[in-house]
Amino acid sequence: MKARTLKKDKVNIITMGCSKNLVDSEVLLSQLKGNGIDARHESNARDNNIVIINTCGFIDNAKQESVNTILEYAAAKDKGLVDKVYVTGCLSQRYKDDLEAEIPQVDAFFGTRELPALLKKFKADYKHELVGERLLSHSVHYAYMKISEGCDRPCSFCAIPLMRGGHVSRPIEELVKEAQHKAANGTRELLLIAQDSTYYGLDLYKKRRLADLLEALSEVQGIEWIRLHYAYPTGFPLDILDVMAAKENICNYLDIPLQHGSTSVLKAMRRGTTREKQEALIHQIRERIPGIAIRTTLITGHPGEGEEEFEEMMDFVQRMRFERLGVFTYSHEEDTHAHSLEDHVPEEVKQERANRLMEVQEQISFELNQEKIGKTFKVLIDKKEGGHFVGRTAYDSVEVDNEVLIDAASGYCRIGDFVTAKIVDATEFDLYAEVIAAKAN
Repeated sequence: MKARTLKKDKVNIITMGCSKNLVDSEVLLSQLKGNGIDARHESNARDNNIVIINTCGFIDNAKQESVNTILEYAAAKDKGLVDKVYVTGCLSQRYKDDLEAEIPQVDAFFGTRELPALLKKFKADYKHELVGERLLSHSVHYAYMKISEGCDRPCSFCAIPLMRGGHVSRPIEELVKEAQHKAANGTRELLLIAQDSTYYGLDLYKKRRLADLLEALSEVQGIEWIRLHYAYPTGFPLDILDVMAAKENICNYLDIPLQHGSTSVLKAMRRGTTREKQEALIHQIRERIPGIAIRTTLITGHPGEGEEEFEEMMDFVQRMRFERLGVFTYSHEEDTHAHSLEDHVPEEVKQERANRLMEVQEQISFELNQEKIGKTFKVLIDKKEGGHFVGRTAYDSVEVDNEVLIDAASGYCRIGDFVTAKIVDATEFDLYAEVIAAKAN
């Protein structure tokens, strides 16, 4: 052990949960490296002596995965395999006292907005000149951009405000500067994320300014795709549709989490809307941007959901024919409004309902994908996997949507390049294509 202390510290950052956590880890990575500290993200080299675990505390499964990861590295510390274990992120924010009592091997716990305090453990300073810059943990051709932090919404089931605090928008000028820096370093696609992107600007500018932000980002040279995620439907700023329709580099894609298709359950969820208003909004979006791909998420088993309410949601999905859909089962989270209600739907029923919804969606997705056969699309190549180059169209986001598979034996595609590809076959969630032409960079 004496010889080990003479070695320079090496830090490994482990990220759990969503893309917003990934952005936080990338910011932490850039700050550590900016202070001359040898740090990497999810390195497999196993030569690090310090581990930072960025945790997720959203739902039960995510919490358990984060706890298991902490316990894994606590055990590694007991065996002398690592010297220090630090924990940050949502789980740490929400359950700090409990975690400190239960897992004393961890050297320190930090909340979601305590980056400067974490850096002090490394005798490092928070470098303001690095604000807006971060080292990407994946290929540089796409990058998540967090436009705001926290959430002011009162949704009954959600613990995010407890972990992330109230809504705080980042200034447009700061985000444009970050986009320019990314573009200069090879980023072609920006994926805009937040807890609630349609609330953007209300705190800073006293009005919603997402449309202004989109317009400003669309002017950044080198950015060919801008993709909007987490657009809360209540109070949706319709002026963003005008910008999306006018700007070629803003993808005709919208991630808008609706959560349910029954008005009574939406009321129990405190979503501030009804099924009828949600349907009207979807129709309006599709009328103003023909061909747009809409992704949404739904929750099964929320308190108040009986078989009748679930059937309403099934009908909602069948009528709306969403291009993309994800389904979660309700998680009974302490300190949320819904925790005061009876969690009356058994877990197996929640899962069975989720499966039924996805069966409906699989058929819808299959039919929509079959319509793409014979058509050509601009495709961004993300990776090579097995015998295929894997890419996406403008209607698909990273990891959660359809992938375009191109036979690697038919020719070479460079990761991060756009190509023009013709769809030759399709399944529920994959498109098979042939390259027609490589686009100029």
